[in-house]
This record gives sequence, C-alpha cells and structure tokens, in this order.
Amino acid sequence: RLRQHYYNFPPLCGTASCNAYKEHMARLGFIGPWRRCYLAAQNAFKIKTKKIVVKHVLAERMQACGLGWIGAGQMASAMAKGVVEAKIFAKGDVIASDKSTAQLESFSGLVGCLVTTSNVEIVQKCPIVVLSTKPAVVPIVLREIYEEVKAKNPLVISIAAGVSIDTMEALLPKSTRVVRVMPNTPCLVGETASAYAMGANATANDAEVVEKLFGSCGQTFKLKESLMDAVTGLSGSGPAYVYMMIEAMADGGVRMGLPRAVALKLAAQTVFGSAKMVLSTGEHPGLLKDKVASPGGTTIAGIHALEQSGFRGIIMNAVQVHPSPFQIEPN
Repeated sequence: RLRQHYYNFPPLCGTASCNAYKEHMARLGFIGPWRRCYLAAQNAFKIKTKKIVVKHVLAERMQACGLGWIGAGQMASAMAKGVVEAKIFAKGDVIASDKSTAQLESFSGLVGCLVTTSNVEIVQKCPIVVLSTKPAVVPIVLREIYEEVKAKNPLVISIAAGVSIDTMEALLPKSTRVVRVMPNTPCLVGETASAYAMGANATANDAEVVEKLFGSCGQTFKLKESLMDAVTGLSGSGPAYVYMMIEAMADGGVRMGLPRAVALKLAAQTVFGSAKMVLSTGEHPGLLKDKVASPGGTTIAGIHALEQSGFRGIIMNAVQVHPSPFQIEPN
C-alpha cells in the first residue's frame, strides 16, 4: 500500500483508488497492472511525508518526445502550458530538465508534463530544444549537450536574454539550426509580445515552428538579429515601465482621494482597455488620444502636464537604454 503522497492520492485500499492510481502512473509512463505500477513507483519515487523527490527514471521510461525545455523556470513553465493548452503538443510530448528539484516539481505541477535532471536526455528525446536558462549558464549547457546535438541535430531555440546567435553557433556543431527569441513576462498570463531571429542554418519550417510555439501565448514577430536589442528595450523591459505607469496613475488617484485598491484596479484596467483599443481598432494611438482629449478639457490639460515633464522623451530614452550584448568566449 502506498501512503498518501505529494500528489494527494489516497491509500490503495479500494477499487476507485487503484483505478485512479493506475491512471496516474500511466500518465507518468508506467503502463500495466497496478501492482507493476506500485513496483515501478518504488523505483521512481522516494516517498516522504509530503514530498516526492524527482528521479531520473521518470524520464527514462518515456518514449521520444517532441518539445524539450532546458531550464524549468517560470517563463518555461508558462510557455509550455500555453503550448499544451493550444494543443500544439500533448502533455506526453513535452519534457523539461533542471538541476533544481523545486523547479521541476513546479513545472510538472503546472504543465502536467514529465521532467528530468538530465539536459542530455532532452536532446536525445526531442527534435525541438528550448534553452530557457540564465544567460551565464548557456555556455555550460551547450558544451554539455554538444555531442548529442551533433548526433540528433535538433532545432535549438534560445530565450536566454542577450546571448547572440553567433555565440551559440560557435558553441554548437556547425550544422545546428539556431533561433533566438526574446519573449517577455506577460507570457505568464498568455499575453507575451516576442520577436525572433533566425540563425544561418535555420529553415522556413523552423520559423513556422517558432511562430506556432510562441504564438500560442501571445504575438511574435520575425526580425533581423540586429534589432533584437531594440526588442529587449521595448517589449522585453517594457512591462516594467508599464507597471511603473500603473503604479503612478494609482498613486495619483489616491492623492485625489480614491481608495488604494480601487485606484489600482482602475489604473490597470485603463491600461488594459487602452492597449486592447490599439490592437483591435488598428488606429494610431495618437488618433485615439485625440478622440479622448476635447478642447479645453481635463484630458488635454493632463497631456500638457505630461509634455512639460518630457514624458515622451523619458519613455523613448528608457527603450534605448540596454546593456552590452552578453559575451561568451567559445573556448
């Protein structure tokens, strides 16, 4: 009998419990009578009072997958969830690796996919590999998976900020198809704004794959890599600027007597609705602004105050500020 564990399955003392456990183990790749599932589980899990330690055997029992994530952080989890919900890949076709057990448990809990601690295994099983690690970790990972990439030739997609295509291609076999993508944090709510650039060996089919993957949780645009720093400053960092504006608008509402909670919701909804107007109408934001600002009214007075403070120039300067490209020595 298995005691109640991390996934909150009851003790196997009745038919319903056994059936539920069989279904659970089947999803994890353990097929067969519940007794065989139990024995497999003993090898796969180290069961404690309220926690499962992720073991490599989970991924070993899998068949070949379609999409693999190296790095199972928040952005990878959110995007993988979007891909599964859009039915681009089934849960059983997605796998993620990470050195952190906590990250793997979080990814598995959110997406419902299998996980492993082996980066090499991701390349072995998946024709599409997404690098979603911190930029400083990229060279370590690429050197680790080099031989498997050479043997399997997967499409390698990187969302590591600031790591250039040239840098990645220098650390991978010469024929590797590389695509660099810059998403942003609203992917966590299925509303990312991302852009991608193609490596020397990437194909038109690879571009279609990227558009389907990242289009499942927002909008994506194909650009030259020379423009990726501009994307980083605009849509990559842009959410922080918008959050600051929402906060400032809410503070202004509080100064005028509104309750904090109401002011914050009014400000956030105003930004949300305004953005939706731009996207849905296709009209220039300047024209939409003019429709709000009536002659001699409060809106034009507020616009005048913003212009006096250099509002436009401040925002433009913020977009132009970006760090130097992330440099990695190939050797």
